[in-house]
Amino acid sequence: MKKLTPYVAWIAAALALVGALVAAVPPGKVRGMDVQGFASLPVLEGGRVKPADSVGRNALLMIRSQQEFRFEGRTVSADEWLLDVLFRRDVANRQPVFFINDPDVLSLIGQRQSSNRYFAFEALAPYLREIQNQAQAAHGIDAKQRSRFESAIANLFERVYLYYRLQNTMSSVTSSLPADLAARAQPGAADRASEVAQLAYFRALLPAAGGKADGWRNAGEVLRAPAAEAPPALGAWARLGEAWARQDAPAFNAAAAELQAAAGARPDVVSQTGHELLYNRAQPFYAGMVIYVLALLVLFVSWLWRPQLLQRAAFGLLCGGAVVHTLGLVSRVIVQGRPPVTNLYSSAIFVGWAAVLVAIVLERVYRRGFGTLAACAAGFGTLLVAHHLASDGDTMEMMRAVLDSNFWLATHVVTITIGYSGTFLAGAIAIGYTVWKHLVKDPDPGTARALTGMTYGVVCFALLFSFVGTVLGGIWADQSWGRFWGWDPKENGALLIVLWNAIILHARWGGYVREKGIMAMAIVGNIITSLSWFGVNMLGVGLHSYGFMDSAFWALTAFCASQLALMAVCLAPPRFGAMSATASGRGQPAAKRGAGAEPKPA
Repeated sequence: MKKLTPYVAWIAAALALVGALVAAVPPGKVRGMDVQGFASLPVLEGGRVKPADSVGRNALLMIRSQQEFRFEGRTVSADEWLLDVLFRRDVANRQPVFFINDPDVLSLIGQRQSSNRYFAFEALAPYLREIQNQAQAAHGIDAKQRSRFESAIANLFERVYLYYRLQNTMSSVTSSLPADLAARAQPGAADRASEVAQLAYFRALLPAAGGKADGWRNAGEVLRAPAAEAPPALGAWARLGEAWARQDAPAFNAAAAELQAAAGARPDVVSQTGHELLYNRAQPFYAGMVIYVLALLVLFVSWLWRPQLLQRAAFGLLCGGAVVHTLGLVSRVIVQGRPPVTNLYSSAIFVGWAAVLVAIVLERVYRRGFGTLAACAAGFGTLLVAHHLASDGDTMEMMRAVLDSNFWLATHVVTITIGYSGTFLAGAIAIGYTVWKHLVKDPDPGTARALTGMTYGVVCFALLFSFVGTVLGGIWADQSWGRFWGWDPKENGALLIVLWNAIILHARWGGYVREKGIMAMAIVGNIITSLSWFGVNMLGVGLHSYGFMDSAFWALTAFCASQLALMAVCLAPPRFGAMSATASGRGQPAAKRGAGAEPKPA
């Protein structure tokens, strides 16, 4: 075992990477049908080209908050569900995909509260008119003023409407409208084609080779055009849908292969969607969360058993998780063609990534395990935040107009986000110090000095990047809005981060705070940064407001309350310190306790 100890970190990192790579292996065929062939087909949705797999995953995530579910004794993937919604309505309508948790909404659809929170469309169908009426009334109220029921019913209607649009996306290319377009002569066919053109959730028919990039069309748009303009792919989509409805594997595979061959005429599109499909299968950030948790568990065990061996293993797992995290971040940059921070979701990923890298450097310098602890906690925490933000749907949506600048995204946004990372990392180290101080019976002064040094250094790092990022943001604002500073809530939040980090450093330099004081102030930095990062987006005012979210509001409130509690614990006297000192003094001669000193009571 001693011979393997120097290589334990490398072995652990390799195992973590192998585990992450296994998730990227394509699944097998479903009942003999090449569902992955369908999943790889490029479509246009939300203003960008993506594989059909992304459409299915994002839609199911918005409707059910999951990317797969159990139905009739088997696990149904997002791709199978999308095929059912498009081409097997009777099956899709029986699948429990609508998550409903509000008691008043449950009462509205005739359901009682129980452990079951997932319902099929057929259970909602008799109540659709009432759901729509209640949702319309809720939409007339400002989102911040809605009651719990009004928010829940509005959310349910949006998910039902999304489901309805998906069902109507390809309805005109099934057996009811043959691929030879003879059905155009039937009464009402033109009206139906117009309805499909308006309702279609995505465009599946590619531009011709050499055609314009904006030449994508949906089935309804093709059916409204002259017959001579109908692309051959329309017939292939019809055969694909009919084969899936019959569960005819050979016919389905042939149609999928035909559509893949047609997409091959646009290699630029295929390469982009192929990379995104691999990214979807690998789910690098979920894998990163799992690896960070494993590293934390190994680190905790190392405090009780074989510390030298297991601390190396924990650090190796951490490095493996950091590599997976980095690959996921790079994949998003490649798919989007943008710098790594474009929205709240990507900012959470980037904050965690930067914090992990800085903490890895700290661990290599101090080698006490606390860098590993802070890195794993920061990585897991931020990826968990990103995981919940992903429930809003496509995390690679089109850029807001004000953010449509690769230069400023790569300078101001990335720089100030690194400042967030540093401030949160300092707070994470301070929390680790607090827990350690109150759990360890005989705290080592050397460890305390090391943790204080880590926090001080990270605060300096955070101050530099948050200050530079704020100045760059002012320059960008001057170019975009004609003023350098406007006291916008987001600008005020960025300034508060800079000022708070500067206050911590000046308080330390002036001798106003020492070990516990600097740690308590670093924990308060978590509150300030979270309010600047998320809080200003929920105010509903200012140029940086991106919408109010009830769930995020309560989560943010709970986080701030927890940080205040931790700050109080940090400032409290160590729980075991006095006991340890008393016990050690009880067995000493009076002369060693100090001349004339009276014995203290236990």
